[in-house]
Amino acid sequence: MSDKTLDGKATQLRRDILKMLYRCQSGHPGGSLSCVEILMALYYRTMKVDPKNPGWEGRDRFVLSKGHGCPTLYAVLADQGFFPREDLWDLRQITSHLQGHPDMMKTPGVDANTGSLGQGASIAVGMALAAKHKKAPYRVYAVLGDGEAQEGMIWEAAMSAAHFKLDNLTFLMDHNGLQIDGSNDQVMSLGDIVAKFEAFGFDCRKVDGHDIDAIAAALAAPAQAGKPKFILCETVKGKGVSFMEDVAGWHGRPMNAEEYAKAMSELGGTVDA
Repeated sequence: MSDKTLDGKATQLRRDILKMLYRCQSGHPGGSLSCVEILMALYYRTMKVDPKNPGWEGRDRFVLSKGHGCPTLYAVLADQGFFPREDLWDLRQITSHLQGHPDMMKTPGVDANTGSLGQGASIAVGMALAAKHKKAPYRVYAVLGDGEAQEGMIWEAAMSAAHFKLDNLTFLMDHNGLQIDGSNDQVMSLGDIVAKFEAFGFDCRKVDGHDIDAIAAALAAPAQAGKPKFILCETVKGKGVSFMEDVAGWHGRPMNAEEYAKAMSELGGTVDA
């Protein structure tokens, strides 16, 4: 896709995310909007997947460790043809296969159940270790939230990844600086995240998390032999909607009709789009 096409695609995905969340009056708009370009760089530029055969053994694996951001994953999977786009509008309904956190038993294209913060990193380590044991060529990618990096399990997973020399594993962090109760620094300062992952034995990079080209280039750059890769993606919570951007309160609250109309208008859509 050209840069112009990708920009249009990002806007479309954001509209789909907002429509999903407005219709169900639940979910997490802020962190879903912040990781759009990260998932686009993975699914449109990097990963080997087959929408017609979601269980293909040779596919790359993806773990959305920040599982509350699943509207973005669902929007991307639908756009790629894993399931009909119309399914998106039933998000979080009891009869829907699209629940409030990813469920690999229900949703085509989902490789891991996530939602308990911190666990996704460990799941990804297990997947990458399995690939090493099988001498399989697929790669494993996981998107972490910055708030969940306050969980000790993240660092146990990082230590394991380095110990087992998992150079087929990449962690990307959606670093928007905010979480449910405020800023990362207010809740539990993360310090220099890149330096920490380097100390844990990762090959590290830092990019603009809304620049698809920059993220894709970091993903494509060869990792040092025997080292897992870490990419810190600097993002804006609520990206694309003026009144949501960089506001912690939009971590997990629904839009009213007026807010939804304004948000869709800013993204060049309508409430019926």
